[in-house]
Amino acid sequence: MAVPKRKTSKARKRLRRTHYKLQVPGMTACPNCGELRQAHHVCSNCGYYGDKEVVKVK
Repeated sequence: MAVPKRKTSKARKRLRRTHYKLQVPGMTACPNCGELRQAHHVCSNCGYYGDKEVVKVK
């Protein structure tokens, strides 16, 4: 059975984990109202997706 010869140091462990991080979602301006919205999602402000009204917003 493979067993590590030495304890993995905190520095080496943390260097390995530097790539695990949160990513900011891609935000774009809505072509209809100009509000920022998540890319490829319906605008929560006006309810439009591209040229079409998908959701009725009060």
